[in-house]
Amino acid sequence: MSPKLRLKVFASRLLRYFFQGLLILAPIGITALTLYWAFVTIDNLIPKEIIPDDTSFNFLKYKGVGFALVLALVVVVGYLSSSFIIGRIFDLFDHLLERTPFIKYIYTSIKDVFDAFVGEKKKFDHPVLVQIYGVDVWEMGFITQTDVTSLGMEGYMAVYVPHAYAITGKVFIVPKERVKPLENVSAGEAMKFAVSGGVTNI
Repeated sequence: MSPKLRLKVFASRLLRYFFQGLLILAPIGITALTLYWAFVTIDNLIPKEIIPDDTSFNFLKYKGVGFALVLALVVVVGYLSSSFIIGRIFDLFDHLLERTPFIKYIYTSIKDVFDAFVGEKKKFDHPVLVQIYGVDVWEMGFITQTDVTSLGMEGYMAVYVPHAYAITGKVFIVPKERVKPLENVSAGEAMKFAVSGGVTNI
């Protein structure tokens, strides 16, 4: 084998090993960076300046304390909201925000998104195949409304179709006969399959 050919083979192997290493390390690194960013962001929600620096013991200066306090606050609010009296107070505050001009559009949009994923009225837990663009061409999506007669569309339903490799998607109003439920596929598996562009296994 000539030196030029050996160099070419060596470069080809080196490139292949590089991409193999990238496939292993990139998901791990991106996941770690995302978790670190989320941790730091939540940890910094409570300003360290609340307790003066000349205080004998400023526990907020330690990493992770703010994160733990925010999580504890969320748990406490969730616990208190289950109480009838405190729950009624939260409901009144919720009703006030939903009636406040301009603020209601921001608040209700964010609230609906959280309700769709983690609330009692989850929306993305009914994966389906929906026929939109033509015969035997199917999109994977999730039923968000089974009845849209309020839009003057009787016999139709709303289906959300996520985009691949993005956090966006589209809502389609389609006839019910064009929707095929995925009985043996969980919502998590369907979402992962759709967002990954179909490269993950179901």
